Amino acid sequence: MLLPAKAEVARHLERYRAWERLLLVAPADHAVRGNFENTGYTLCVLMGKRCAREAVDAAEHYLRDETPAGARSSMTVTHGARGSQLSQGSQGRGAGRAVGRRP
Repeated sequence: MLLPAKAEVARHLERYRAWERLLLVAPADHAVRGNFENTGYTLCVLMGKRCAREAVDAAEHYLRDETPAGARSSMTVTHGARGSQLSQGSQGRGAGRAVGRRP
């Protein structure tokens, strides 16, 4: 899937969080709720997810990922006694990290 620029995702995630905070302060305000839902929908479209919570999680993960685009294609998953490991190819860009675990 083609992902948007990280700056664009960060901007929409920041808006989502701002409207979320306002909604917590004024849960009965229909205008705030509408804007909150609109920003959630925008994140869904940007991140290719069906619900706002998944879109927010995907956006946060996408923004946290510091791996250069060229390095992703050389990563391999190995399985051993200590579990699955994600490691870099022969390009030597950093050490591997465990698959499925958040930092």
